[in-house]
Amino acid sequence: MAAVLSACGGGASPPPPVTVTPPAEPPPPVTPPVVVEPPPVTPPVSPPVITLPDWYTLYNHCEHPATGQTQGTLNDELHWVYSYVDEVYLWYTELPKLNMADYKTPLDYFSVLKTTAVTPSGRAKDRFHFTYPTDVWEAMSGAGVELGYGVTWSHTASGVLPRVWAVAMVEPGSPAESAGLRRGDALLSVNGVDMQDTSTEGVAAINAALAPAKAGDSYPFVLSRGGVSQPVTLTAAKVTAAPVQNFKLLASASGTVGYVQFHDHNAVAESQLVDAFTRFKSAGVSDLVLDMRYNGGGYLVLAAELAYMIAGPDTTRGKVFEQLHRNDKQRVLSPQLFDATAAGLSPKLMARGSALPYLGLKRVTVLTTPATCSASESLVNGLRGADIEVTLIGGETCGKPYAFTPTPNCGTTYFSIEMQGANNKGFGDYADGFAPTCKVDDDLAHEMGDTSEGMLAAALNYRATGVCPATPLRNRSLKSSPLQVERPQGKQIAIRLR
Repeated sequence: MAAVLSACGGGASPPPPVTVTPPAEPPPPVTPPVVVEPPPVTPPVSPPVITLPDWYTLYNHCEHPATGQTQGTLNDELHWVYSYVDEVYLWYTELPKLNMADYKTPLDYFSVLKTTAVTPSGRAKDRFHFTYPTDVWEAMSGAGVELGYGVTWSHTASGVLPRVWAVAMVEPGSPAESAGLRRGDALLSVNGVDMQDTSTEGVAAINAALAPAKAGDSYPFVLSRGGVSQPVTLTAAKVTAAPVQNFKLLASASGTVGYVQFHDHNAVAESQLVDAFTRFKSAGVSDLVLDMRYNGGGYLVLAAELAYMIAGPDTTRGKVFEQLHRNDKQRVLSPQLFDATAAGLSPKLMARGSALPYLGLKRVTVLTTPATCSASESLVNGLRGADIEVTLIGGETCGKPYAFTPTPNCGTTYFSIEMQGANNKGFGDYADGFAPTCKVDDDLAHEMGDTSEGMLAAALNYRATGVCPATPLRNRSLKSSPLQVERPQGKQIAIRLR
């Protein structure tokens, strides 16, 4: 290539040498420095401060502690009472302004820590605010055990003279039965004191015998039967009551009628009701007379079970037996449905989840008095909410659409109204009681279950004819106005299980 170029140049001088400078290499790319951000700092979160009410923190802080309790003061117990009532009481906004320091015992303080309002009829709005020694309450509600003679008395109202006290019911196997007492026996004297004695000493002596302090206490009683004096001595004992008695079958032109005395919604009653309804079902019972004239209430779940055993699944499926409403400080409760299985209130007698027998009735007749209360009234209201026809024969019921959760502290169990119940239709306003379909007085001249007894006779007649007795039957042998039943306050309640 060089020779050729020279020849073409025509002999001219060669060009000066050219120095070629190679291009500079580009600088290597510069990687920007990596800036490492520090991790975000989360400020420490303080756990929420939960302030428990005094009735939690002062639970079993007792002025006189028993085993398992904590040494506290009277002030601790008084603060516990106020905190408990202020938190759960249905009408807490109506509590009176009281000076806690004025009260020397928690029981005195609790007794007045309630609303002072009245119902439209003039009754006290809260007639069911009371306490029990915890051991007494547990024995009574769980096993049906009660200190006494095993007799239920009917009597004239307090302050009414002449006083009339008569035997309404005698517990089987009780000291009263052993002494020969019978329904209708009228009390003439107690503890050596005439029943008409109005002196302070005489009244105290009568009360001491009617409400014995401990098992083994004995007192003389004189009763009258058919005009003949009946002197007896009664010795107090821990009596186990039979809440379900005398269930039997009554023949009628339109089918077999079942009759059962049901006296208490306690734990023992669950298995006894199942026994009664199993027999009724096998006998093809087409109608039922439920004698609850002395039933003051008890466990609501048992009322829901009994309602199912009466009505059956077709009528009650998906319906509310009772919805309990609490104050605005409390969470909304799940409704109590009609229960097709047992709650197992006394597991030794009835297993939880056991299927319940049922009759599938469209109507039921209930014998009632003012002693028919609380859970018994819930049964009536719950059945009516499911469109079961409920006929009431006897007297108006006590008027208690309320429920408690029994709450113990320092050896005392407190009962403060927490809830008001309503049925599937939303009705629960019966604070003045349910009126009877037929008004008939309790007939103490005949045994309960006797078809000649006034209330049962009226029930059977109304069932057959739809006609009430022309005039109310009276306790003619006693020549008195209608009597009221003497019952412990703990037997006039509706209890919700926690």
